[in-house]
Amino acid sequence: MSKSLSISEYFSYFKDKRLIHIFIFGMSSGFPWVLIGSVMSAWLKDEGLSRSMIGLFGIVFGAYSINFLWSPLIDRTKLPILYKWLGQRRSWILFCQSFIFIGTLLLAGLDLKANLAIVAAICLLIAIASATQDIAIDAFRIDTLKANESHKATAAAAMATSGWWTGYALLGAIPFYMADIPSLDWPQIYYFLAAVMLLLMSGALFAKEPESNREAVHAELERVYLEKLSSTKQTPLTKTVAWLAVTVIDPFRAFFTKNGVKTALALLAFIFLFKIGEAFLGRMSIVFYKEIGFSNSDIATFSKVGTAVLTIIFTFVGSLFNQKYGIVKGLFVSGIAMAASNLAFSWIALVGPDLRLYAFAIVIDGFTQAWSLVAMVAFISMLCDRAFSATHYALLASLGNLGRTLLSSYSGVVIDDWLMGNWSLFFVLTALMVIPSLIFLYLIRHKLYELEKNYHKNI
Repeated sequence: MSKSLSISEYFSYFKDKRLIHIFIFGMSSGFPWVLIGSVMSAWLKDEGLSRSMIGLFGIVFGAYSINFLWSPLIDRTKLPILYKWLGQRRSWILFCQSFIFIGTLLLAGLDLKANLAIVAAICLLIAIASATQDIAIDAFRIDTLKANESHKATAAAAMATSGWWTGYALLGAIPFYMADIPSLDWPQIYYFLAAVMLLLMSGALFAKEPESNREAVHAELERVYLEKLSSTKQTPLTKTVAWLAVTVIDPFRAFFTKNGVKTALALLAFIFLFKIGEAFLGRMSIVFYKEIGFSNSDIATFSKVGTAVLTIIFTFVGSLFNQKYGIVKGLFVSGIAMAASNLAFSWIALVGPDLRLYAFAIVIDGFTQAWSLVAMVAFISMLCDRAFSATHYALLASLGNLGRTLLSSYSGVVIDDWLMGNWSLFFVLTALMVIPSLIFLYLIRHKLYELEKNYHKNI
């Protein structure tokens, strides 16, 4: 990190082909949120389901909050056949994408209202596959950059973020445009989305598997455990125990040893709190837009295409800021922007379906999404040990997703039962939710500056 870094020097990083693959995988990571998030919410709304039911449907996203539980397997388990063909990271990515593709096809063939429980089960399958895919994708991004290339971390975060928003918003806008065509219904749209998913799967075939000494580190750790477990003879049981210890225990032990118990717990708490307010807004946004009077095409143009384009632009601006002034300061800026963004939507709730005000809110929201995602992705990546990159990133990211998924699933209950349908007050409440995390960030800022300095010591 250097304040003297010129803009041209920074953007020269993006000539690296590895960052293009990170962008493509980012698209694959964002697209499932279309399948079981925004488009599913619109379909449920058109079928006449209540806001509370639509909100509760988001519980399936809880898979993103607990994926750290099986993340050690992504670091250590080799998939038959696929591993020899694609390597550790890409094999898991393609494997998970296959389930997302199959799930999308199944959704397309169902009558939603008559098979609501089955639809929820399929959405859960897609969520689990997508959450597992994200573990491998995030590990791929971290492993792709060598230890002495930490100066490219914010550029990689920018490509991952812009890719995610391309998959979620730009690709996610298409079904909303299609929904306004009288001859098309939601099942037909889901067949189209399955075709898009099939195309995204090709990305795993063209990327290069990252080089890593991960297996050597794991082998040495296993050797140490085996020496402790059996001084004379190794048995299948001791080998199994050693494997499980390295797979399950060591990733968490390494994280707390590296940061210290108090700091580690403080970091986990901040990550959990940071994006709760934004998540509450996001879960109910499509329902709000449709109730306030915006058409599917308006939603596609502004919330999907508009937000995506602005987010991608601001992503690179935000990544440059983070590169020059630090990730921690970037988190402060994005937190303040999140609160402002939510207040803009509160204004829309008072005024009604004003497209100019909608555009204004989208500009602020695009800025918010960009800076917060880039800063958080780079921040979490900074905390990961390369020997356990899949496990560490999944553990940290899942805490952020916990607020975004399980807690935000009750956003419909909050607006219906607590606020009696008062959208304006709801968005004010979501704006206030960011304050505790900013206070917490301020209190631990000195330790974070130290971590950031150590992270960039190889530059």
